[in-house]
This record gives sequence, structure tokens and C-alpha cells, in this order.
Amino acid sequence: MNNITLVSFLVFAGFALTACSQTPTSSPDEADTVAKALELEQAQQQPAIPQALPLQPPPQVQMARIPHYNQPPVMAQQPNYPIPAAPAIPAQQPLNRIIPAMVTQPSQRGPNLSRNELQAIGHQIFVNEGGGNPLRLVHWNDGEDFASMGIGHFTWYPSGRTQRFGSTFPGLLSYMEQEGVRLSPWLQQAKNTGAPWRSRGELLGARSSPQVQELIQLLNGTKDLQAKYIVERAQRAMPNLVQASAGNMQPRVAQNLNAVANTPGGWYALIDYVNFKGEGLSNRGGYRGQNWGLRQVLEEMRPSAPGQQALHAFSDAAFRVLQRRVQNSDPSRNEARWLRGWKNRVDTYRNPIV
Repeated sequence: MNNITLVSFLVFAGFALTACSQTPTSSPDEADTVAKALELEQAQQQPAIPQALPLQPPPQVQMARIPHYNQPPVMAQQPNYPIPAAPAIPAQQPLNRIIPAMVTQPSQRGPNLSRNELQAIGHQIFVNEGGGNPLRLVHWNDGEDFASMGIGHFTWYPSGRTQRFGSTFPGLLSYMEQEGVRLSPWLQQAKNTGAPWRSRGELLGARSSPQVQELIQLLNGTKDLQAKYIVERAQRAMPNLVQASAGNMQPRVAQNLNAVANTPGGWYALIDYVNFKGEGLSNRGGYRGQNWGLRQVLEEMRPSAPGQQALHAFSDAAFRVLQRRVQNSDPSRNEARWLRGWKNRVDTYRNPIV
């Protein structure tokens, strides 16, 4: 008799005994037999639990080698136009330099910029003026009566037009020739006679002409030389800023000039503003007798000591001077449309770029 039949018989017998008596009794041997039979039946019905496989150590993963990008990107050279080797610029010079605080005979020394600093300043000026777009190296801004050339948007007036802000591009062309750059005959002539286009529309219509394309190539291949020209122009202006100021303003101009020049990143602010709005040395010109060059910013600037706060004070003063220019301008010129872009530009003076 198999186990299942035995269990069934015993269970049936148990029920029968229960039905026959209110006080059924069973022997211990019978109870043990029933319990063992039930356990045997449950064990046969439950599936066997598989044994766990032994744990294997995880395979060693070869980590990919991640390149490091700690070094700043090197600015790409543009060898599209022959450019002579620039004079050697000392690498890594100290930042403390230029005019003493109380100036009677200003120092003639200028910034000692490394080549990387020079390139960084030139690149930022190009971004400020033309968004870093090579096509804007030959440009004519809406609402202006002159063309804008190069990374600094040097002004270039057509022949015979009144030069309200001065024509600075011919000076750059002469500087290039001194540095060994060969100009084509038409550009040598235009340097003396004026821009060959009379209006913005005329320049835009000539964008694909050989002359414009040649000029873009020239200016794109000499960006470092243009940056050097901008720096040297600012350097020449520094000693004259104090002397051109009124007697009671000279101590303030000297103090603020020293504060900015002796703050890391300050030379970029001074150089860019000279290229942006000029030195401001003349007491004539401007609107309603008020100019807006670097000298006016240093006079407007609150007296400062070297440090980050000097850069903030310079940026704030520059924007106040530009706001005053707009207020003094002819409303028909609508110069207020340029204020937002001017504000973005002077805000770059707040933090060192080199």
C-alpha cells in the first residue's frame, strides 16, 4: 500500500471514530504515523529548491583613459596673408607697472604683455567689435557715415567726408607697411584718398568683389599685428591723460589710472576703451562740449585703489560717460539704440580676461 492510500485510510478512520464518539481517543503511535505521512506528502508536492551557484568575482573592467583638457585652447593662426614676424614680446612679466600715483612727469613705460596676453586682448576686442566673425572685418555699421575695418573696427571715411571721429584705419595701414606687410596698389592709394565706398549700401553690394575679399583676407591674417597696434596706441596715450586734465582733476586721473593699470586685467580695460571711444585728450569736440574718451572716464571714476573694485568703478564710470553722450546727442541720431551693446562691452572690464 502506498503512502497516499495509507494516509487516506487513516484519515477516513479518524473521521469515523470521531463520528462514533464525542470523546475519541487515539494512541501516540497513530498520531505520529499520521503526522509523518502528511509531511511526506507535502515534501513530494513541493518543487526542489535549486542550490545557489557559487559566487564568481566580477571581471576587472579596464577604465577608458580620459584625456585632460587643462590647457587653454591655442588660438588658431590664420596664415592667409603674409605677415612678418612680430618683435619678441617678453613672456610672463609682472603686472605692477606704469605711472606713479602723484604724477608730475609721467612714466613712458607701458604694459609688459606676454604674447598670450596680447592675443587674448586682441581676440576679446574682435569679439566686442565684430562678434569674432571674419566677415565683419570689413564692415559698415547702420547709422554711421564711415566704414569699420579690422578687429578694432578702425574708422575709414570716404574721400571728402567730414571726419567727426577721425579716420584711424589709414594709420593702421601705415603701421602694417612699417612692419613689412605689402599692400596692393589699390589699397596704397585708398589709404591716402579714403574708403572706396560712399555708403553702407555700396559696401554691402561689393561684398563679393575682389577688393573686399582681398581686404578681408589681409585683415584676417594680421590680427596679432592689429592687436599690437592697438596696445601701442593706448601706451602712447597714457602719459598724456594726466597732463590733458584740468589741474584739480590731475590727482584723481593719476590715481585712477594707476589703480586700473596695476590690477590684473586692468590693461585690457584701458586698451579696449581707447580703441572703443578714443583717448579723450581734446577739450573740444564731443556733444555740447563734453567728450567721452578714456580721460573723461578716469575723471568720472570715483577715486580707487588697485584691486577688483577698481575694475568695477571703471566699468561703472564708463557707462555713465556713455549715457551722458546719448543724452547730449541729437535725438534724430537715436543713439540710445546702442546703449545696450555699449553696456555689455564695458561690463567685460569687471573681470580679468588674462
